[in-house]
Amino acid sequence: MGLRELKKQQTRELLSDTAMGLFAERGFDRVTVVEVARAAGVSPNTVFNYFPAKEDLFFDRQEEVVTRLAEAVRRRPAGSSAVDAVRADLLAAFAEGEPTVGLNPGVAAFWRIVEDSAALRARLLELGERAEAALAAVLAEESGADPDDPLPRIVAGAVAGAHRAVLGEVRRAMVAGEPAGTVRTRVEAAVERAFGLLASGLAHYPAGR
Repeated sequence: MGLRELKKQQTRELLSDTAMGLFAERGFDRVTVVEVARAAGVSPNTVFNYFPAKEDLFFDRQEEVVTRLAEAVRRRPAGSSAVDAVRADLLAAFAEGEPTVGLNPGVAAFWRIVEDSAALRARLLELGERAEAALAAVLAEESGADPDDPLPRIVAGAVAGAHRAVLGEVRRAMVAGEPAGTVRTRVEAAVERAFGLLASGLAHYPAGR
């Protein structure tokens, strides 16, 4: 990484960390971009150069979330189905402590901020829809579906919906104060059962690998 890229990364992290500190202290809706800029020692324009909307400051890893399901399917081993790929990726994320699955320390405070903000709840819904659309695009590509064939979109809805429900269960349990280890054990078992049911009908979809 060159010096310019390093400085840009450091500025981005500074803005995100500063914003999260203010959001945790006062709530998302009661903090303005101007206040974030002032606390970080930069201009509001600098903030918008890195984060086009205030919600982007909060969900600073959103692009990773949006592309995760599609990339898991695209990178799956030969002979694996889309369901297999998403299940394996989800279980690996739990095992590796991937922050976006919500089992890391401090996540309860993060999700309480979301619950208190209609704007953040709306953005979360949008991210889920974008992730589902990205998955549908990969399924359509790999199955060779016609543009007017609804099957890839329907299958993506089923797989992405199960994925969202799993993460929703993690959030609910963590906000309720359950120990992360207990949550992980229970949810991993549910993942195996739920995705096993999906796999019984989608074991060879998309075909061709």
